[in-house]
Amino acid sequence: MIMNDIKADKKLDIKGVVCPYTLVKTRLAVEDIEVGQVLEVLLDYPEASESIPRAMLNYGHSVLKVEKINPTDWIIYIKKEVED
Repeated sequence: MIMNDIKADKKLDIKGVVCPYTLVKTRLAVEDIEVGQVLEVLLDYPEASESIPRAMLNYGHSVLKVEKINPTDWIIYIKKEVED
């Protein structure tokens, strides 16, 4: 069992989704939360586990954690820092 000390304000499950849709869905979800809130993204597309954090940093947001939770899935925590 994975212990987590980050509280997500919104969760996004994009398992089964491939690029570029992983990034599009994540970006839209970040737009829907308030500055200071945290989005939890669950995904299973390996490339997205690297491209989403990189893109969110480029957009000015914080990536609190990228964690591989099992052989196929990752969780990414993104804190919205700026208004899109």
